Order: sequence, then structure tokens, then C-alpha cells
Amino acid sequence: MTLAAQVKHAAYDALRHLYPDTPIDMNTITVNQTKPEFTGDYTIVLFPFLKLLRQKPDAIGKQLGDHLLENTSIFASYDIVAGFLNLTIKDSYWVSFLLGHHTRTDFGQQMKTDHRVMVEYSSPNTNKPLHFGHMRNIFLGAAMAEILRADGKQVIKANLINDRGIHICKSMIAWQHYANGATPESAGIKGDHLVGDYYVKFNDIYKEQVAALIAQGKDEKTAEKEAPIMAEAQDMLRKWEAGDKAVRDLWETMNNWVYRGFDESYKKMGITFDKVYHESETYLLGKKIVEDGLAKGVLFRKEDGSVWVDLKADGLDEKLLLRGDGTSVYITQDLGTAKLKYDDYKLDRSIYVIADEQNYHLQVLKLIMKKLGEPCADGIYHLSYGMVELPTGRMKSREGTVVDADDMVSEMVRLAQEQTEAAGKTEGFSGDELAKLYETIGLGALKFYLLRVDPRKKMVFDPKESIDLHGFTATFIQYAHARICSILRREQLPLVPDATRFQSFKQAEPISINEKEMLVQLEQYPAILADAAAEYNPASLCNYAFKLAQTFNTFYDVHSISKAESEEKKDLRLMMIIMTASILRHSMGLLGIRMPEKM
Repeated sequence: MTLAAQVKHAAYDALRHLYPDTPIDMNTITVNQTKPEFTGDYTIVLFPFLKLLRQKPDAIGKQLGDHLLENTSIFASYDIVAGFLNLTIKDSYWVSFLLGHHTRTDFGQQMKTDHRVMVEYSSPNTNKPLHFGHMRNIFLGAAMAEILRADGKQVIKANLINDRGIHICKSMIAWQHYANGATPESAGIKGDHLVGDYYVKFNDIYKEQVAALIAQGKDEKTAEKEAPIMAEAQDMLRKWEAGDKAVRDLWETMNNWVYRGFDESYKKMGITFDKVYHESETYLLGKKIVEDGLAKGVLFRKEDGSVWVDLKADGLDEKLLLRGDGTSVYITQDLGTAKLKYDDYKLDRSIYVIADEQNYHLQVLKLIMKKLGEPCADGIYHLSYGMVELPTGRMKSREGTVVDADDMVSEMVRLAQEQTEAAGKTEGFSGDELAKLYETIGLGALKFYLLRVDPRKKMVFDPKESIDLHGFTATFIQYAHARICSILRREQLPLVPDATRFQSFKQAEPISINEKEMLVQLEQYPAILADAAAEYNPASLCNYAFKLAQTFNTFYDVHSISKAESEEKKDLRLMMIIMTASILRHSMGLLGIRMPEKM
């Protein structure tokens, strides 16, 4: 139980004892960290009890404060300020806390449960490389998977590859017409980039053909439908679904080029998956679900042969599930995948990390599965996030205005090198160590910046701001960790010392304000981690780690460790910074960010 929870329970028990004839609701007790301008560590808000107890706040505060001091072992004193009871925690509590936890590398983690969760993220299309727009999705999904695992859940990290459909056929048609047999090897570029180039080429030719048809007198809608290259792509899709060997062979070849490119990009970003699904393997299951839904009368067929679901009674609209020519739409395979994931793992929750542009789509998916009586329906959860833009504006794949993920990673590593060299902080590193450091700083900056904003909010990514050593950045936190490592090296202490190193520590001197501030921050980590898991929000960890790093810097600016006033003070502060470094590594590690020992 966290200290704040202990304070809340102690206050609840005290109020019930003091006012036995008055019903006290635990939810009315608010406990906050005491504001820095006041004396105390935790504050109980007294206003909710004024009418209930028919007493003035000072009277309630005095009775409650006296009872807590007399009947609990953790409070040293109290102070009443304008309706607030500020409680000071005994130094002995903090010493006991440090001795019990400073060597724990799993501090904050929960016991493993049977609760099974799948987090599906990335989910790229095989008609283009991973681009910068994917990165918020990828890092959000990876971070949430690790946070939920630390929260005790059994987590499966999944990637659904969108490897079929009209978008794939567009790249294939353009490659057939304009590539002259080019391969990644002959072109000297990654396979995902090669295929993406022909997706852009398709759209360039398509726009030219549409413009030509309009010039001939066709209206825009007709021109878009009759453009020859689009007709070819749609014919190829029909052939693919019919199992045409030549089409399937080309599809497999080009997809394999893309998969190798994806794997290389994922490796650079430190991203892994436990399970990979392919829509080409799930769309038939989706079509079967649609047929079953027709047989049950849940779905209906229109005159053109297309299959729909009517959701108007649920405040939505009709939704197409199968085209008149029998080909699938996106939601067809999503139905199949949702069922397959549940059947594979008997999931308690299936989390879809998908941009907020698909809010309606996920709402429809969950509702359809519910109407069909599928057990997976209740566990479907949409982790919706806002789109990310660059200062130059929004990116569009088909227009070729995206920034590739590989290029963004390279740019961030370059910026890390530029900043480190400009600061003159390269002395004492070998060439390999510097290369690893630049990658650690660059990737850390990228991930942190994309995760530090609440997922539900849209954001603009500024590469230079993301790597600012003095800003709200991973670089700031990494530098604080490196400072601690430097102190421990001077003291000839490992990052995680033997548990017996400080076992004889006895507290005699009072804990200072700055020491106390750090201890309060350290103790709150399990609650912060639990909140991040419950709210599906890695930004909570970003904010916490940054604040902890700030608190350490303030503490270290005021207090010396090597020249502490006494050996007792030195040992206390060493335990504090050891635990600080451990929590920074753990919290940032959950976000996929490495902590360097030297910077």
C-alpha cells in the first residue's frame, strides 16, 4: 500500500473512531502531497466534513491530527492551514522505506495475474515503408505493453500486417508497368522503400489519367472510376482473391521485400512482437463470419449482392461488410482477426492502438461482434491517439510527402551527435561507445517526445526541441541518470549494491527538506505506474521521470554526497540516489528508452 493510501486509511479509521454515529465515506477523504510552501508531507482536505460533522475545520483538524499522532506510528507532527490538515511523516518511516527498497530493481511492479491482454500496434500496410506517422503508434503500443506487463498482466504484443487489398495491388500494378524488373538488390534500396516508391508512382499516374478523362468531358467521379490504371488494380484484386497464381507469386515476392525492410526498421527502433498476424490469413475467416451473420439474420444483403449491417438503431449507420463482387473490405478481415485473436489466447482485453481517425470503425467493429454474439466483443478496447505532425504540416503517403521512419531515426542520431560534439562531451569515449551513445540519445529523444503528450491529444513533433538537454526531454533525464552513475563510480559503488552494504545504517540526524522531497517522489512510483496502466497513458511515466530527475538535480545542487556532513548523511544520500537511478532506468525502460551511464 502506498503512503498516500496509508494516510487515507488512517484518516478513515480515525474519523470513524472520533465520530462513531456519523457515516463516513472513504471516497470523501482526499489526500494530496503538501504544497512546497507549507510544512508537511501529505495533506488531508477538511472541507468535505464541515456540514457532515457540523464543526469548524480547525476543530476537526485538531481532533483528527491528535488522534493520528497518538494512534499511528508514521506521523511526526501536523499543522492546520485554512481547512487543510498537513501531516509530517516521521524520518524513521523514510529510513525504513529506503533500507527496504533501495536495491530492488522491480520496485513498482505488481505480482503476475491471470489477466490476459493483447496489445496490437504498428499494423503497417505492405505497400509502403514505415513512416514517421507510424512512430507514435509503434512507441505507444510498445510502451503500453510493457507498462501493463509491469502491472501484472500477461501481455501478448501483436502486429497485424495489412498485406492484402487494393492498396497492395496499386504498388504491384505500378511495379509491373514502370520498374523494368527492379529489385531491392538491383536498385540498391530497402525493399519497403522500393515498393513504396511504386505506390507513389501509381497515384501520380492515376491523377494524370483522371485529369485526362476530365479534359475529355467526363465528370470527376466518373473519371476516377474509369481511369485505366485503377481498373487494372481492381481487376488484380479480384484475381488475387480468386487465387490467380501469377498475381499471388508477384504479391508474395513484393511483400517479402517489404517484410525484410520492416524487420530492419523495427530492429533499429528496438521494437519486437510476440505474435504477427496477416490479413491475408484472416479475411476468409471474416467472410465466414459475415455469412454466418447473414444466416442468423443479423446482417442483410442488398440487390447488388453486397452485405451490410444496419446500426441505425444504435445511433450509427449502415456499414458495408462485403462488396457485391464478393471481395472484402477492411472491416471484413477485422472481424476475422478479432475472433482469431480471442480463440488463440482467450483474451480478457484486446487493445487496438489505432489513430482517432478510426474511432467510428472500432466502435462499429465492437458493436457488430456483440450483435453476432462473439465472446471477444466485450474485451475490445480502442486505445485511440491523436495524429502527429511535423512543423511543416501533415504527411500524406500517396503524395510522397511522408518522412520515412528510417530517415527520422537517422536524423535524430545525427542531432544527438551534433549536440554532444558541440557540448564537448566526447572525451573518454571510444568510437563504438560514441556511436552507441548517439543512438541511445537520439532514439530516446524521439520516443520520449512522442510519448510525453497524452495519447488522446494531437501533437507536433519538433526534432530539435525533442533533444534539448535542458527541456522536458529524455536527454534531460538521461543526463541526470549519468550524473548519478558518475557519483557512484567515484564512491566505487555499483549501480545495484549488495543488499548488506547499508544494513547497519542508523538514522540520527533529521532529514532535510530536499532529501524529503526526493524520498516522497521515490515512494510514489508504484502509484504512478499503476495509474499509467489503468489510464493507458505512458505520458504519466514521462512526467514522473522528468520530475524525479528535476528533484534529484535540485537536491544535488544543495547537498554534497562525497563531502556530506557525516557518514550517516553520506550513506542516506547514496541510498537515495541508487534508488533514483534504479527507478529512472525502470520507468524509462518501460518506454523503450535506454539510460546511459556516461554522457
